[in-house]
Parts: sequence; C-alpha cells; structure tokens
Amino acid sequence: MSFRLKAAIVAAFSLSAAAALNTADMSSASEAAPSVLPLPGTTELNAAPAGAKPAVTFAAPREVVQSLAPLSDSADVKADNLAALVDAQGMAEDVSGDMKCLAGAVYFESKGESLEGQLAVARVIINRARSGRFADSLCGVVYQPGQFSFVRGNGMPSIRMGSESWREAVAIAQIAMEDSWDSQAEGALYFHARRVSPGWGKRQLAAIDNHIFYR
Repeated sequence: MSFRLKAAIVAAFSLSAAAALNTADMSSASEAAPSVLPLPGTTELNAAPAGAKPAVTFAAPREVVQSLAPLSDSADVKADNLAALVDAQGMAEDVSGDMKCLAGAVYFESKGESLEGQLAVARVIINRARSGRFADSLCGVVYQPGQFSFVRGNGMPSIRMGSESWREAVAIAQIAMEDSWDSQAEGALYFHARRVSPGWGKRQLAAIDNHIFYR
C-alpha cells in the first residue's frame, strides 16, 4: 500500500472518531440538564433522573392583606361649642347613683339658666368630692346637711324626667364628669345666688347667670 493511501485511511478514521465523540457529548449534556422536581402528590413529565439535585425555584411573593382595625364605638364627640356638645349627648338615659345626684343638683340649682351656668354648678359638686374637704362621693356632697336648699331630708323633689330641662341636666352632668368642656368657674368650691351677700371673704372666680362662684 502506498504512503498516500495509508495517510487517507488514517485521516478518514480520525474524522469518524471525532464525529462519534461529539454525538456522545451532546447526549450527555441533554441528560444532565436540570429539571424542577414535582411537588409531593403531583406528576411531573420532565422529572429528574435518579441522583440529580433538584433545582431551587423562587415563587412570586404573595401579597398579605390585613384588615383595618374596627373603629371604636366610643370615639370622643367633637364639638365647637357647649350647646353642640350637649345636643350630641342625645336623649336623657336612665341614670342612678352619683350621676343622678349630680344631674339632680344641676336640675334644681340651675334649671332654665345657660348651659355655662349649669356646667359651673356641676363642676362645684365634682370639685368638692375630689377636694378631701367635703364628702368623697357626689351623692355625699349633694346630701351633706345645710349645703343645698333643694334637699329635703335624705332626698330631693320629684323630677320631670321627660322635660328638656332634665335632658340638659343629664347631658351637663356627663360632660362635667368626663371633663370634656372647660367651665368658666374651674376650681370653684362654693357658689351662692346673686340676691344674697353672705360675706364669705373667699376669692371670686366667676359670675354666671344667677350665681357667683368662689374658690
């Protein structure tokens, strides 16, 4: 065999071997390509072969929606003036105990007077109960002997519960207890009618309607 023929045979054999290797490499790369493993209980057509490591997948984050907190039913009533605040209290509810004593004192001492005057009367009674110088309850202050002329023994006269005057008295008592409106006679512990001059020698704080208030 001539030298040229041998060289041609060797070259042809080399090309055939190289083509076979390339085909094997492509087959190996296809088998090694990663695939996503199915979730438990599901079937995945392209499941990975045994021994292959599962790929890590990132799911889009889910939006978490939180409900807003419910609005409080006891939100503070806002008003620009005392009359509006009184109206916001609504109809007079059944009251008892100290609240009834306070509203009753407002009713009998300042019925028909301005709302400012009624509030000042209520504040005097509350201030006394907190001062440590009088009884320590509102009913105790109202029924303390010799303090309020409308008190008869251990009680007070009957009240017209359906009247506008009683509705205002209860509303003023609630406002005074909640301290939701400043009185013109803040800090007062005493008051008397304008028609009398007791000569107490106390510091006058305000004169409202038919009463003068002192500290």
